[in-house]
Amino acid sequence: MKKIIRTDAAPAPIGPYNQAVEAGNMLFVSGQIAMDPATGQMVTINIIREANQVMLNIGAILKAAGMDFGNVVKTTIFLTDMNNFSHVNDVYGQFFQSDFPARETVQVSRLPKDVNVEISVIAVR
Repeated sequence: MKKIIRTDAAPAPIGPYNQAVEAGNMLFVSGQIAMDPATGQMVTINIIREANQVMLNIGAILKAAGMDFGNVVKTTIFLTDMNNFSHVNDVYGQFFQSDFPARETVQVSRLPKDVNVEISVIAVR
């Protein structure tokens, strides 16, 4: 049994997928990019602002599912330039209080909308 999670507080999907899918006590949040849900514009002024918008989008989806960053058990970070790792890592760390989730960070050649960072998460109740 699965439940589709959708909120206007995060960007609408740009393809045939959902913002998140809840299955049992697990929530699978699709990769989020730095699109401002209010304007539809990309927030790519700098990597810090970009990463912050990504995390805000994830937070909005978690909230729509009745969860928060404390429920996140696994994240995947995609970067187009590993030189941005420390900046993204600093922003990312501000959204977790303790008991950080498991994570991998990988460099990729390109991301949707030519953004610099995309992050997906898995959360549990």
